[in-house]
Amino acid sequence: MRNFRLRHETILLLVLGAQWLWFHASAHSFGTVDNTFNILRHSAEIGLLALVMTPVILAGGIDLSVGSLLGLCAVVFGILWQEYGWPPWAAATGSVALGTLAGGLNAVLIAGLRLPPLIVTLGTFSLFRGLAEALTRGTATYTGFPEGFLALGQGQWGGLPAQVWIFLGAAALLCALVHGTTWGRSLRAIGFSPGGSAHAGLPVARRIASVYVLAGCIAGIAAIIYTARLGQARADAGTGYELLAITAVVLGGTSIFGGTGSIPGTLLGVAAIAVLGNGLIHLRLPREVAGILTGLLLIAALSASAFAKALAARRATRHHPPPSSHSASA
Repeated sequence: MRNFRLRHETILLLVLGAQWLWFHASAHSFGTVDNTFNILRHSAEIGLLALVMTPVILAGGIDLSVGSLLGLCAVVFGILWQEYGWPPWAAATGSVALGTLAGGLNAVLIAGLRLPPLIVTLGTFSLFRGLAEALTRGTATYTGFPEGFLALGQGQWGGLPAQVWIFLGAAALLCALVHGTTWGRSLRAIGFSPGGSAHAGLPVARRIASVYVLAGCIAGIAAIIYTARLGQARADAGTGYELLAITAVVLGGTSIFGGTGSIPGTLLGVAAIAVLGNGLIHLRLPREVAGILTGLLLIAALSASAFAKALAARRATRHHPPPSSHSASA
């Protein structure tokens, strides 16, 4: 599986390069520095959600609620700043804390009560979006944020869009956690076999809970960046982001069944989706085309993951064939 993943990431890198060259040749403004910065700005929030979705899927879980939670945290930020007069940094802290608590709710239901992650996060997906719409009555939009806050999503630090530094910091942190700690290695073991991991003495429930709490925290941070980039907070913020994040993770080579995957692969998946969406806009193709192609990419990635798992199982059977009935009777 490791060799497959390396081959998968190499192929994805080649596909990404081909995408870039084709769009650059087809749309002259695509390869400019300004457009490259535009791609980076617009992919930061989805990239953050994809990064934190990687350990969730590695552990054999799923989180469909992160997009809705982003919307709820964005709305709460706007309310705390505009209606309660909190300074932006305090409102941002409150929003991230809310995201962390919401992730804790998923953790309790999944790790504590052992409910299926798909059903739990589908429920909290509706819960968080419903709360955001209730708080805004479906129409309120919070705007007029100070320039210092808007610089987080619209300005530049050190020659790069400001949110890129946050994204790179999150990528470095998650890469170190997933690939360089016992926490990350235990997630792979849990993804392969939760029961076997428990028998081996791993704290399965605590590890699973931690990935959902982390997902909620990162969703809160993504909400702040999203609000700063657009200059407004609305209940529909982050709509569909959970599916794009899952697509990027699986496209990057992480198995939807859990157990295998990498942060570098996820970064490539995010880049492939971001370049595709931006390139189609420059070609003036309908927005629906991006949705269709993204869906096809997800299906292809899922099929590749299932094929790799079946191939690995066949190789394992070939090298360790089951005992024959004759030897069993003997």
